[in-house]
Amino acid sequence: MIEIIICLLAGIFLGTISGLIPGIHSNTMAGLLLSVQTGFLALFGETAMAVSLVAALIVHTFLDIVPGTFFGIPDADTALSVLPAHRLCLEGHGEEAVRLSALGSAWGSVFSLFVFTAFILLLPSVQSYIDWWVGIILIIVAGVLIVFSESPEWSFGIFIISGILGIFAFEYSWLASGISGSSSVLMPLLTGLFGISVLMVSSEGVMPEQISGSVNTGRKEIIKCSIAGTLAGSAVGWLPGLSNASANAVLASAIRIDREGRGFIIATSAANTANAFISIAAFYAILRMRNGVMVAFSHLQSLPPITLVLSAGFCAAIAGYILTLFFSCSGNFFAGMNVRKLSIFIIIFMVFLTLLLTGPFGILILILAIMIGYVPYLVNIRRIPCMGAVMLPVILWSFEII
Repeated sequence: MIEIIICLLAGIFLGTISGLIPGIHSNTMAGLLLSVQTGFLALFGETAMAVSLVAALIVHTFLDIVPGTFFGIPDADTALSVLPAHRLCLEGHGEEAVRLSALGSAWGSVFSLFVFTAFILLLPSVQSYIDWWVGIILIIVAGVLIVFSESPEWSFGIFIISGILGIFAFEYSWLASGISGSSSVLMPLLTGLFGISVLMVSSEGVMPEQISGSVNTGRKEIIKCSIAGTLAGSAVGWLPGLSNASANAVLASAIRIDREGRGFIIATSAANTANAFISIAAFYAILRMRNGVMVAFSHLQSLPPITLVLSAGFCAAIAGYILTLFFSCSGNFFAGMNVRKLSIFIIIFMVFLTLLLTGPFGILILILAIMIGYVPYLVNIRRIPCMGAVMLPVILWSFEII
């Protein structure tokens, strides 16, 4: 038991680090633990290692909103939610945005328990039918996003062009290799589409003082958005080929980012955390590895009891919620700083990090993604069609076209 508690705390620490540092994913931490697997297993055993992996995964889903809110830097799982969260930060409500995200993730943890049980009992027997519908579902979602956008023609064009870039990036993802080995091309792809392209047109002035206080969203709205996010995150957590970015796109078809930004933050945060929990169910039920942590699980000789894994996940969720509330006030450290200068510094940092983690190929993807991500600003439409970079490759993959 002592070993399990130590590794739970270690996983919480690793998840905190990966959540707060832009560009570092929980998969990176899973790879780090795998690299020292022999010594780790000798000291603590397989069960304790599994607990550490799950704790890092869950805590990361809580804290990855922090750099997105205060710096506008998207994580692979928070690309769309960064847009309203960073906007609230520039209005002085960054602390509220982070607290809303913490509430969404917390409720997502609770609601995902019910979905977890239903999925693991009912879905394995009909899995072949479910897999076939992935592409159809995404085509419907993409159609809704395009038809009801400000300019369907421009939205369709941006969706297709970003989709072609996504296909190119994933097809040659093996070229994305930096000093730490191969890395996910999602980092430069989404950073260019939703991060740097937004920072390039950031307003002048200074970062405002962040207003302290509670959230200004009713309990009924919080629960409603959390349920919607949990369902979306659970679906993509189980379905093949989908990431949480796909869940964000599904939610964007139902919740307007510009008019219902606070609700969208809650929903996407709930989806992010629910996705992590359901990925565990998918692994235990059908041995489907939905993220790097589950890949690390596949290297274990014997799987720990699922009840223990879930218990560790919920302990990590409690810790993640507390830590997120603690870091919600960190935006005041940057109050009074020139927004333009801060944006330039962040852009330089992200370019350097992209080169470090993904090499020259990552820089190429980043440049192309920035160019595409700049178009919505020029034609005055929302940035959501850029999700074609993720959705179009999955659609084609589901129909075995690529």
